[in-house]
Amino acid sequence: MARIIEKINEGWDFEKQGEIIDINLPHTWNAQDGQTGPDMYYRGICTYRRQLKKPYLAGGQQVYIEFRGVNSSAVVRMNGKELTRHDGGYSTFRVNVTDALKDENMLEVLVDNAPNDRVYPQRADFTFYGGIYRDVYLIVTDPSHFDLDYYGGNGVRITPEIDGENAVVHFETYSVGEAEKIVVSVAGAGETELTLETIDGKTYGKGSVALRGVHRWDGLEDPYLYEATAVLYRDGMAVDAVTDCFGCREFRFDAKEGFFLNGRRYPLHGVSRHQDRLGVGNALTREMHEEDMDIILSMGANSIRLAHYQHDQYFYDLADEAGMVVWAEIPYITQHMENGRQNTLDQMRELITQCFNHPFQNRLLSIVCWGLSNEITASGNVTGDLMENHRLLNELCHQMDETRQTTMAHVFMLETDSPLIDIADIGSYNLYFGWYLGELSQNDSFFDEYHDRFPNRSIGFSEYGADANPKYQSAAPERGDYSESYQCIYHEHLLDCIENRPYLWATHVWNMFDFAADGRDEGGAHGLNQKGLVTIDRKLKKDAFYLYKAAWSSEPFIHLCGSRYVDRSE
Repeated sequence: MARIIEKINEGWDFEKQGEIIDINLPHTWNAQDGQTGPDMYYRGICTYRRQLKKPYLAGGQQVYIEFRGVNSSAVVRMNGKELTRHDGGYSTFRVNVTDALKDENMLEVLVDNAPNDRVYPQRADFTFYGGIYRDVYLIVTDPSHFDLDYYGGNGVRITPEIDGENAVVHFETYSVGEAEKIVVSVAGAGETELTLETIDGKTYGKGSVALRGVHRWDGLEDPYLYEATAVLYRDGMAVDAVTDCFGCREFRFDAKEGFFLNGRRYPLHGVSRHQDRLGVGNALTREMHEEDMDIILSMGANSIRLAHYQHDQYFYDLADEAGMVVWAEIPYITQHMENGRQNTLDQMRELITQCFNHPFQNRLLSIVCWGLSNEITASGNVTGDLMENHRLLNELCHQMDETRQTTMAHVFMLETDSPLIDIADIGSYNLYFGWYLGELSQNDSFFDEYHDRFPNRSIGFSEYGADANPKYQSAAPERGDYSESYQCIYHEHLLDCIENRPYLWATHVWNMFDFAADGRDEGGAHGLNQKGLVTIDRKLKKDAFYLYKAAWSSEPFIHLCGSRYVDRSE
């Protein structure tokens, strides 16, 4: 009895403040008011309902509902009975509904994005869209199946270990129910039967497959992927299977020479990305994710910081296929909350579990570091509780994943000798000299002084940018004028700054796309952060986009900067 997966995005009722409408998923109730600013969008509880017919079940089959993203807290009910609660708006979670099913059923999800003191994020420069804004699936499995209950993972973990021209690929599986055997195969390389051990009712499998003449995943130049299939047998029959892709690559961080991929220096010239769009909010389609990746690739970037939360698993897949190097992080941001410690740990467990093995598409080779927090001292001091929270997160990351580094994005006010910086393996700073304060040259001097003082620390440039409204042009651009002209001058200087500092392990422009920030009302726009190199509707590439394209892309092109400056009084 093979696993059955059915998308159930259609035919939902949505209730907000007593008003009920018919909708299809993905959906957010803040697609419009979340982009009007300042702070005018609805934050509270809304309800989603859907009739669900009981699927035909045989031989003890189990039924799960899988939610790929519900922001930010959810209560799931079936026929009025509460089955689970989930806190965290950016990760996958599942609920086993088997025992609650009748012939006809009412599935009900109460979604809450109201302020609280325990679920991150609560304070940040972006809109917290409410809703079931990613796909929902119904999954029917055999009673023996790869584990679907552990933090949204898929029960299969793949860890390649490269040794010169060859590699050994280690497999670990986690399953429930009886397992006669589990066989893992790698297309074109062979197969192995895993060694099984049952502990507390769960079966753990381990084994490996050798790759001779390994074909490496090598960034943009050659993002090669292998395919592996894990098959679970019970009573002589294959009853569950997971087919995944994986890649083989080596990387390291050098405090003096930056990032290395497969033994060669590989400067990470990247951008940051928020997931929302004009009039759509965070309820993106796959085609929108694909367009975002195409735009980023066309500019010549080779790295993406997926800020400030876990992104759609499909976008991680796109990154792996394209050869993008990724920084992944949780939304532990701006304001430390003493009641939020457990939530940071839960969100990190979900991020690593789900991204180490993508659900149904195990690829995660693009990710090289786990982000513990972003600008967490922006609204408070470094306290003992904040330090302990970061130590626990750092330890958790290394317990779950021995292959990747941890990092943090520090707000520019944080002193470079703060003990907080020493917790993560590598670090990065968000600097806005030349925009919010100071002169452009202070970006250069900051990193030079930092590198001189801490030559053995790997340091990166995690955010830098200047807001620009393409309607604003100037013959004498200056800091704070929101003109497209100044944004281009700003980035021309910063591009020179980073290219002359090879020790920076990565640099990420803030931001690739304009994004909604409910608290903003500036630069001729409401509720919008305009630091993007591309507008929030993806229709207009600002002049600064082409500056980076000229520096990073090999594609020949001609672009005339200042072409929107039509009415020139001078």
